[in-house]
Amino acid sequence: MNDESFYKNMPKVELHLHIEGAIPIPALWELVKKYDRKKSVRTINDLKKRFVYKDFSHFIDTWIWKNTFIREYEDLCFLASEVVKDLINQNYKYVEFFFTPLDHVKRGMRPQRMIESLYNSVRRYFNKIDINFIFDISRDYGPKNGMKVLRQMKEVRDFNLVGLGMGGTEHLYPPEPFKEVYRKAKELGFKTTVHAGEAAGAESVRDAIKYLDPDRIGHGTAIIKDNNLLKLIRRKQIPVEACPISNIRTGVIKDLRSHPIKRYFDEGLIVFVNTDDPKMFDTSLDKEFRELVNNDMFSKTDIKSLLENAIRAAWCNGKKKNDLKKQLNDYYDKGN
Repeated sequence: MNDESFYKNMPKVELHLHIEGAIPIPALWELVKKYDRKKSVRTINDLKKRFVYKDFSHFIDTWIWKNTFIREYEDLCFLASEVVKDLINQNYKYVEFFFTPLDHVKRGMRPQRMIESLYNSVRRYFNKIDINFIFDISRDYGPKNGMKVLRQMKEVRDFNLVGLGMGGTEHLYPPEPFKEVYRKAKELGFKTTVHAGEAAGAESVRDAIKYLDPDRIGHGTAIIKDNNLLKLIRRKQIPVEACPISNIRTGVIKDLRSHPIKRYFDEGLIVFVNTDDPKMFDTSLDKEFRELVNNDMFSKTDIKSLLENAIRAAWCNGKKKNDLKKQLNDYYDKGN
């Protein structure tokens, strides 16, 4: 088996994947044609060109623009189904989707029904892939709106809703004001994660740990700048959701060799690979793995260890974790 086939056919697990950033371009193009009355995007190639970013702020602006083409519950059903079919074709076995309800309430949709729509549109695929959802409250909307959404999400937790996350404009909105939202989420039994150390420094990660006590850290590229922080995360065994190509595309990291994922791995952190917004960054999990190996950062065996870390950090039950481990072990036994 050649390397490209090896990574393409590998059973995959991903825990940091924004469903709105994973919409296949042809599917997103259908939504653009549906709503772009002014014809600001004339062709699918023009759409692809939108996904090149000057910096992190430009990426956030593009994210907001893209979401203007998601306006109805049927749009959510359509995009979720298209995303999941794409992941099944990539041999994903388990995924945790981030979804940001507050990005869509301004268009008249209710958070509870959004989650129901997403769940009901993908449940037909549960015989091929296991799916859980994480609702992202986004820093930009403030803690008051975050708490409101948390209370709403409590009502629909039975739709495979397992955790709370927080993305958004990290360098403008520090974590401390959200500490009560996170405390209440834990009290309600939700797992928690937070984007930290992506577009701000190591202090942002340290404050996230201090005030939010998250179960996982998203991105965490700035951890490398503070050795004591790195030791703290290792001691507390907080998993790190690394997103290498995402960080390059948004200008957070200069190139792949500059990414700290290998250092985290060597230092014994529970780190693993994610695509974040794969269709917005022209990436996939098999591409991430190939690039990490081709750049002499990891071996094929290391890739297995990274996936084992993802399984360890996943918010699913022990039976599912054992099943995922078995599929991975069987694949390596046959494929290496």
